[in-house]
Amino acid sequence: MPIDESLAFVPVNIAVLTVSDTRDLASDKSGQILADRIEAAGHRLVSRQIVPDDVAAIETVLRGWVADPAIDVGISTGGTGITGRDVTPEAFMRVLDKEIPGFGELFRMLSYAKIGTSTMQSRALGGVAEGTYLFALPGSSGAVKDGWDDILRFQLDIRHMPCNLVELMPRLLEHRTAAG
Repeated sequence: MPIDESLAFVPVNIAVLTVSDTRDLASDKSGQILADRIEAAGHRLVSRQIVPDDVAAIETVLRGWVADPAIDVGISTGGTGITGRDVTPEAFMRVLDKEIPGFGELFRMLSYAKIGTSTMQSRALGGVAEGTYLFALPGSSGAVKDGWDDILRFQLDIRHMPCNLVELMPRLLEHRTAAG
């Protein structure tokens, strides 16, 4: 995946949410991996939280991110499976203006090479809400590494060619200016 070194890197502000009934900051391995990778890539980690597997709690955090002009991207880890407690996608769908189906599709395609048909249990997803990118990753450390290392690291780098999500950020709210 080509990086155009003639362009200057543009750091984005990223918030991380771990969805778990059992983890705290000390035991949140996946959230820590994600936070470390975000900062190592040169981006700014502006928030890190943990909430239980509860639709209302997740939705509250997502809406807070969307309302905060200091947050460009929100990434969650956990709660994307198919058990009764896995409700992260339901919370995301309450908030998203537009889904980015290709994110979940690509995540599952890449994951298939590593875990085979078990990837069908993942409901990883991405989208946009009021100009803020939101991505939901599974809670395993391997899934967080795959999602960041193989997809988000590139799409959140303005130097990534032929296109990336950062270059689209100024245009995410065009519907507002066109309507008003």
